Amino acid sequence: MAAFSILFGLVLAANIYLILGLPEDLVYGYECIENNCVKFELNEANWNSALSLPVCYMLCSDSIGTLWPNPNGNVKHESYLMHIARSNILFNAPTHHPHYAHLWQVNEERFAKILENKLPNKEIIKKGGYPIKILINIDSDNSEFEQLPKLTLSTDESYKLDVTKGDNYILADIRATTFFGIRHGLETLSQLIVYDDIRRELQILANVSISDKPAFKWRGVLLDTARNFYSVKAIKRTLDAMASVKLNTFHWHIIDSQSFPMEVKTRPELHKIGAYSQRKVYSHEDITEIVEYGRARGIRVMPEFDAPAHVGEGWQHKNMTACFKAKPWQNYCVEPPCGQLDPTVDDMYSVLQDIYQDMFDLFDPDVFHMGGDEVSFTCWNNTKPITDWMIGMGWELKTSDFIHLWAHFQMEAMRRVDYVAKQKQVPIILWTSKLTDPAHIEKYLNKKRYFIQIWTRHDDPQVLDILKHGFQIIVSNHDALYFDCGGPNWVGEGNNWCSPYIGWQKVYDNRMEVVAEHYISQVLGAEAAVWSEQIDEQNLDQRLWPRASALAERLWSNPSGNWRQAEARMLLHRENLIENGIAAEPLQPEWCLQNERECPISDT
Repeated sequence: MAAFSILFGLVLAANIYLILGLPEDLVYGYECIENNCVKFELNEANWNSALSLPVCYMLCSDSIGTLWPNPNGNVKHESYLMHIARSNILFNAPTHHPHYAHLWQVNEERFAKILENKLPNKEIIKKGGYPIKILINIDSDNSEFEQLPKLTLSTDESYKLDVTKGDNYILADIRATTFFGIRHGLETLSQLIVYDDIRRELQILANVSISDKPAFKWRGVLLDTARNFYSVKAIKRTLDAMASVKLNTFHWHIIDSQSFPMEVKTRPELHKIGAYSQRKVYSHEDITEIVEYGRARGIRVMPEFDAPAHVGEGWQHKNMTACFKAKPWQNYCVEPPCGQLDPTVDDMYSVLQDIYQDMFDLFDPDVFHMGGDEVSFTCWNNTKPITDWMIGMGWELKTSDFIHLWAHFQMEAMRRVDYVAKQKQVPIILWTSKLTDPAHIEKYLNKKRYFIQIWTRHDDPQVLDILKHGFQIIVSNHDALYFDCGGPNWVGEGNNWCSPYIGWQKVYDNRMEVVAEHYISQVLGAEAAVWSEQIDEQNLDQRLWPRASALAERLWSNPSGNWRQAEARMLLHRENLIENGIAAEPLQPEWCLQNERECPISDT
């Protein structure tokens, strides 16, 4: 009899998951204790009250723990979850605006794909659930819809999202004044839905009201595709990840001295002799596809043509450059191969104009980046045609004269930009440089026309000097936002120039108020930079994510707390990136995700 009881007990234990309707591999559940998700073993007594990990993270804090970035506005919610039917989602978008039809379709498909990716096993999901009705309301006049939406510096990206339970459905009402606000609202809505692996169903937080808007209008990622080439597929994957965290600017550093991978219709020799191979060229069709892919995800794709330095491959045989492949290279530039444009060659500006023309036709930029980084006066001073021209103009060969030559180039190049832009006076971005030093910036640059992108250290005195002169800035301080930092030196021994590696914590705590002090109103936003000397599409995801997500929350909600308050959500957010096909690097052992707040060293 005792043997029978033991056998019965073993059979009962072996089948308890089938009896309870649970997956056989499910052993743990969670409960919320003092705002922490605490893990415990499931048994017959506790399984009915157990929370799945994402449900616990969602509910077990003062905020909604599945949202990234946190909203920047009023949030009201109740701990009220409802089972939803993934196959019964009604996307009710306006149908009388033909320019928007494709954008709605893309976002409806994207929303459905995000929900599908939440399911670890599409065969193990409970049937039934409430349908969702998603109502799209754009409060704008009809002129807004007469052409494709375009993200500009004046675009309102705010939205209001209300999720409520009706009689037989869940209603999600999204209101905004622009397509971009609606898109952000949809992204937030997708994060209010989680998969409960205990009950094997998708659940939505069903009584929520969120009013949300970004703290900063410029929230970007820079990708250098000249040092190493990235496929269209890899760029699209990056845009998808950016959309998931409401980053809105893809800064495309498309050309540099190492390669010229962009097709220019009127100057085909540039990419034919400048690209690494003809398989590594961005055609007009590729660029148009990427620009439209970004638009549908709320992202401007902004090109940069860095000049007069950082120019080389593709310009052979033109007699328009100086110091190309000069040796020893370290005497003439910061990395091989050297190369700069020769500002004294008039025909060079015609080539520039043709490049600008294609860029404006393809990208239709609301802001244009003209580079202006790391100009070497030694290079120009060792190029006889340049020094002869300067002497012929009555100039000397002092630093101030080379600054004047640089300013001459900038003025002539700007004239070509304005010509192809049809005199629209598009704002121009330049990197911090000798030209932006206090002694020169006001003389040569107009604060009403130029934005300055900061790449020096956050505490470089030049930053405040630029702000004191009234310029608006975009922050990319290399001590927090250069994601290529940390690794071996690729031109010598030791580590690369900006080591050590920058953790997500430093990215998160890189506050614009610290960089700009009381000039914070002049900060447009910030960008994380991926310079590609040691990065290509094989390790791009790991270098960008989830560190770029830390920047995204800093720029969207600008939280008063530091990274410690965000850590638990960050670990869950990293899992969501993985879920959606982004190979984000791990931050901690998975044990830390399952044992909330047990890993950080205590402050006390």
